[in-house]
Amino acid sequence: MKKIQISPSILSADFSQLGFEIKRLEDAGADMIHVDVMDGHFVPNLTIGPPVIKALRKHTNLIFDVHLMISPVHKYIKDFANAGSDIITIHPEATDNLKESINQIKNLGKKVGVSLNPDTEISVIEKELENIDLILVMSVYPGFGGQKFIPDVIKKIELLKKIKDDKNYKYDIEVDGGINFSNSKDVINAGANILVSGTTIFKENNGNIKKNIETLKEV
Repeated sequence: MKKIQISPSILSADFSQLGFEIKRLEDAGADMIHVDVMDGHFVPNLTIGPPVIKALRKHTNLIFDVHLMISPVHKYIKDFANAGSDIITIHPEATDNLKESINQIKNLGKKVGVSLNPDTEISVIEKELENIDLILVMSVYPGFGGQKFIPDVIKKIELLKKIKDDKNYKYDIEVDGGINFSNSKDVINAGANILVSGTTIFKENNGNIKKNIETLKEV
């Protein structure tokens, strides 16, 4: 099994001092930084855009794992690539042409992520699996932090792992939404190797970020 990586979501961080928060996460052993970008259109919330990512880039060398919940996403991929994103994750429902958007991300020298909402079937992206670096399985409906984990997505993770092994694909399986100490082992055992967590990392154990990251990695 691949090493388990933790990608803390800065959606749960103190937005008044994001640079400091990112440094805290790096010092605590985070493997990458998960940046949720929402447009108030594709999802019912607004967060940050390319200028903020560009400003944060100088605070760390950690991978910026940028999840674009915006539509039409293909119009903004270049802006987020230029801002300093390392992985750019898009939703198939948010682009006019998934294949073209995947190629656009690759041509900009970035890793390609594709996100599956709880009710989005794997068949929607099946033809592109060999071209994808990361599949983000949403275990809540995107838009807000602090939601409860949807257990049914375990089956989707298991199927993605089986397809990956059977076809010898290389994609990482990342899970985001309601990840906590009681379900983290379930998603890891199902085949996930990257966990996104916000509330658990920032709030549990009186905000002991290092302890929370280490606990989430335990199998």
